[in-house]
Amino acid sequence: MKKFFSLLTIFLIGNIFAFSCTSILVTKGASKDGSTMITYSCDGEFLPRLRLTPAADHKPGETVLIRNWFGKKVKIPQVSHTYKVIGLMNEHQLAIGETTFDGRKELLNKDGAFNYFTLMLTALQRARTAREAIKVMTTLVDKYGYGSTGESFSIADKKEVWIMEMIGTGEGGKGAIWVAVKIPDGYMTAHANMARIGIFNRYKTEVLHSDNIISFAIKKGYYNPKKDGAFNFSKVYNPPTEEQVRYSLRRVWNIFRRSASSLHLSSDYSSLKKEAKPYPLYIKPDNKLGVRDLISLHRDHYEGTEFDMTKDLTAGPFGAPDRWRPIKWKVNNKIYSWERPVSTQQTAFVFVSQSRDYIPDEIGGVYWYGPDNPYTNFFSPFYTSINKLPKSFTVGRLNAFSTDSAWWVINFVANYANLRWSYMIKDIQKLQREIEDTEFSLQKYIEGAALNMIRDKKTKLAITFLTKYCIENGEMNIEKWRELGKKLITKYNDGYIQDEKGRPRAIGYPDKWLRYEIQKHPKKFRLKKQRDGKKEL
Repeated sequence: MKKFFSLLTIFLIGNIFAFSCTSILVTKGASKDGSTMITYSCDGEFLPRLRLTPAADHKPGETVLIRNWFGKKVKIPQVSHTYKVIGLMNEHQLAIGETTFDGRKELLNKDGAFNYFTLMLTALQRARTAREAIKVMTTLVDKYGYGSTGESFSIADKKEVWIMEMIGTGEGGKGAIWVAVKIPDGYMTAHANMARIGIFNRYKTEVLHSDNIISFAIKKGYYNPKKDGAFNFSKVYNPPTEEQVRYSLRRVWNIFRRSASSLHLSSDYSSLKKEAKPYPLYIKPDNKLGVRDLISLHRDHYEGTEFDMTKDLTAGPFGAPDRWRPIKWKVNNKIYSWERPVSTQQTAFVFVSQSRDYIPDEIGGVYWYGPDNPYTNFFSPFYTSINKLPKSFTVGRLNAFSTDSAWWVINFVANYANLRWSYMIKDIQKLQREIEDTEFSLQKYIEGAALNMIRDKKTKLAITFLTKYCIENGEMNIEKWRELGKKLITKYNDGYIQDEKGRPRAIGYPDKWLRYEIQKHPKKFRLKKQRDGKKEL
């Protein structure tokens, strides 16, 4: 359990600073290869260390110590066998992600034993399927209490994809309020720090929920059946505000717009404009999606829309999309807010899970993992059967830069790129494409070789082979990224740009930016004596 609490501490640190994540869920029928997929961008100012928790057998009477974020400690009975977990995906291809929506903060129960992360990890250790995970999670909070604010969970196994939303019952309360919706096959959804489940009894799909979901709301005065119409989970437990809708549903709108342009979804509701219709819980994408499509959806700053973050004045002369926190700010006693994109500089890690029921578990589950900002990182495949991880992905501290840490290596390149974004991002994307093109081209050959070993009843050899590939691939690509960092420092030094022969060139600023500057200060930088010899009056 030492590793369990080490990982828990990392998530605690991260969530002190931010509860701001983005998740995408894709069903089998909406995917290119018949896999289920979920994504999870875990955003917060902390350094993640990828963890592998081995499968284990446990003796009767063993217990597990659960400690919540407020010091509450509870011992719960251990199960006879726990499953191997890599990151947030287990050996049976079950994956779980989340985003926090807070909701009604008075419903936080600090005595609840399980916060959302311990709940996720415990379910991954004890469940094989999404339905089992829902049962494990809801049974645990019913018995031991829920100690987080509102949470949206993404849960996917080899066949099904579910979204579950949960909120506590307040100080001294018991259990939790929750609802889980199975995403219909052929559809996708997304959530980003705001409850997404609405009038759930109208969905044409399977829905599970706690017995107290409506009665509790009536008792607390959140919902009046006679006045409020049909029960809407999101409106009741996470009442929308302009700030939250803009911060959260703008990302959902952007993911939906890119995945199904044929729907012509307006951005109006993401600004909470009057008469604008809320976005549906799930949509059918125009084209089936693959892992790389989901990675692309996470690499987005609203480019090409009215919210394009590379076009604002704050993007500077070189169109840098990052906006430094705080996201809200005040000028002349008026409150403003930067846009919150899917891709953000304070991302700790992103994963895309790939679960496939048509090949053995040893090969079928792939945890595509990328440390730091998805726009400037690369993703590495980790099969959920492997028994070791590349060291550089498992080490590092936020308060000590180290090129031994994969996160720091990638983070350094991302930060340095802000000096001359429009130029450096091209160098970054070139290597990004080279690495990921190679990985995705190799995938069928790596899996084919492993599958042949399994068919020859050499499963242990197949796992050794996949482990070796994942470690060597990860470390090789981190070394390439270290060299990229050195290249960027050398090529873009002191404001110059070196050409292919290593000669510094003074490129200066874009013409558009210079024109803006002289519009603001028409005479400040102008030379009095012009080239034609005339004196400036």
